[in-house]
Amino acid sequence: MSAKRDYYEVLGVARGASEDEVKKAYRKAAMQFHPDRNPGDKQAEERFKECADAYAVLSDEQKRKQYDQFGHQAFGQGGGYDGQRFTNMEDIFSAFGDVFGFGEAFGRGRRSGPQPGRDLKIDLELSLEEIDSGIERTIALKRAEACTTCKGSGAKAGTQPVVCTTCGGRGQVHRNQGFFTLAAACPRCRGAGNFIEHPCADCRGAGKQSEKSEIKLKIPAGVEDGMRLRVPQQGDAGDQGAPRGDLYVVVREREHRVFQRNGSDLLCELPFAFQQLALGDKVEIPTLRGRAEMSIPAGTQSGKVFRLRNQGLPELEGSGRGDQLVRVFIEVPEKLTERQKELLREFGSIESTRGGNKTFFEKISSYFS
Repeated sequence: MSAKRDYYEVLGVARGASEDEVKKAYRKAAMQFHPDRNPGDKQAEERFKECADAYAVLSDEQKRKQYDQFGHQAFGQGGGYDGQRFTNMEDIFSAFGDVFGFGEAFGRGRRSGPQPGRDLKIDLELSLEEIDSGIERTIALKRAEACTTCKGSGAKAGTQPVVCTTCGGRGQVHRNQGFFTLAAACPRCRGAGNFIEHPCADCRGAGKQSEKSEIKLKIPAGVEDGMRLRVPQQGDAGDQGAPRGDLYVVVREREHRVFQRNGSDLLCELPFAFQQLALGDKVEIPTLRGRAEMSIPAGTQSGKVFRLRNQGLPELEGSGRGDQLVRVFIEVPEKLTERQKELLREFGSIESTRGGNKTFFEKISSYFS
């Protein structure tokens, strides 16, 4: 049988190395020689065990003193630290547990003890007018509340939960998997650490019941469609001693019959008569907060976009507002009187005389010349 290597040599540290230096060296070596990274490599497996032996001794102040004084003989003929090789497997897990995906190892899975309440989500439909001003609204929803009969304990009146005998009140059970000891939530008490032998008849031991609740929400001005707002501590009630979950409000913007939204800007399209665009005019146009006056210069072409400053929606994070964009177009009357037809023919004749009445094909050709 080959002689045991010096533990300091195994980890590659000096005899005066600090605790942190020993731990860092061990993690590096464990990552390098772990069997999952070296399948079928017996030499790597032995090196991994050797590193674990060394760390089990050098990470413990008392055992390290014994080793420094007596060497391997301090722990018997075999030279190893009998039965304690994997005492510090949590350090291995912190080094590479995420790499190999041990979801519940060392308490990293479902937490033990009282569980927090579930988060809830609701959709809230708002009009542009409500988004413009911000609102307070009271909503009704169903959520889990502490059972009024057992006061949230889950136990029948006159009884109390007892310590879970499966996990001994720890809320976790352990199982060996290869070189590792994995921890998982106790299947009997579901991580609570106690067990209800005589459950409450109303909540059947859950400690909670579904109840209708009303919650007042304050929605800030300028929110956008799809935005998710968090309302802390307004979700389901948690177990006794644990906090409520949160409520998430998802904003849904109702379609508006006049305006389209682009961030904090608003766009609307408004029809005008031919003479208003040709001769110019001053008109009142709708906004979210009433009416505003807008000047149309003479000779305005259909499709022209005008900008009304600060007539859009408020910025969510800031004090400014967006703008309102107004696209104008000509409204062609469907029915004309004989007099109107006569005047339009006269207008067309005048345009033709002054060379302004090009044919449709002449106008199209000018775009490609």
